[in-house]
Amino acid sequence: MIIRIVQMTFRPEAVSDFTALFEDRKETIKGFPGCTHLELWQDTKNPNIFFTYSHWQSDAHLDHYRFSEFFKDTWGRTKALFAAPPQAWSVERK
Repeated sequence: MIIRIVQMTFRPEAVSDFTALFEDRKETIKGFPGCTHLELWQDTKNPNIFFTYSHWQSDAHLDHYRFSEFFKDTWGRTKALFAAPPQAWSVERK
């Protein structure tokens, strides 16, 4: 299993746009083959910082999502709201 964590920092005025976009698209993301879990986290000290936390059955499943037209559209809309470059990690539980 792959655990994917993505940190995103948004412009303050864009936070509500991002949360609305995530709410609108989360069920589709969860419906992608191999996605077994998806959460959105918000930093307790800086409300402009969010993390997505997801579980994928394999790298191939994650890549299928990441190279999809749905992801390209979603990520394009999300990137337009950033205040800083995102960071991402793919990790395994040991």
